[in-house]
Amino acid sequence: MNTPPVPPRHEIRALHTATTVTVYQAYRPAIGLPAARDGRFPAEWKRDRMTWIKPSFLWMMYRCGWGTKEGQEVVLAVEIDRSGLEWALANAELSHYVRDVHPDQATWKRSLRTAPARVQWDPERDLDLNPLPYRSLQLGLSGEASRRYADEWTVSVRDVTPLAREVHAAVRAGERERAAALLPVETPLDLAAPRPVQVDDLAAPRPVRDGSPAPGR
Repeated sequence: MNTPPVPPRHEIRALHTATTVTVYQAYRPAIGLPAARDGRFPAEWKRDRMTWIKPSFLWMMYRCGWGTKEGQEVVLAVEIDRSGLEWALANAELSHYVRDVHPDQATWKRSLRTAPARVQWDPERDLDLNPLPYRSLQLGLSGEASRRYADEWTVSVRDVTPLAREVHAAVRAGERERAAALLPVETPLDLAAPRPVQVDDLAAPRPVRDGSPAPGR
């Protein structure tokens, strides 16, 4: 039986159109409910703080515990301008030092201090929220990037908490095919982004072996 290929280790995957990309965040009701109702973040949303956006629905479920963690009860799908995401990635720095990417730690620290965005690659998650052997993009926005995300790039905001609960219920009931069918369709997004490897290392998908992927490192 053919096994599905494993995505490249550092690849951006998202629900997207030609002009927009959907990312996920989770908030307490005082922030999340007005944002979903009005289609934009309320004044109470702190534009001077770093905010992290995640294009992976399942990674968001891992982070917020399917919307059950305190302060993360409302899960939002935020559709943003693709051009805004491209700008953020083009001006981003990796969240950690990588010897083969940065000349030295001092140079990386200077870049990180001034960058309006930072990229972190964390293990993607499966339906059980276990780590997979490839990574998912997390993008931290601060300063100019955070303000533009809230006030310029946001196209729509939807409350997807009911979807999170429905998928979780299907997983717990052992209805894995139904759960998988409910997930947003996230496909590769061809955007440049800081990566802790050379681009050549990303080219070839790898097959899943033994039917059980090892945890990401």
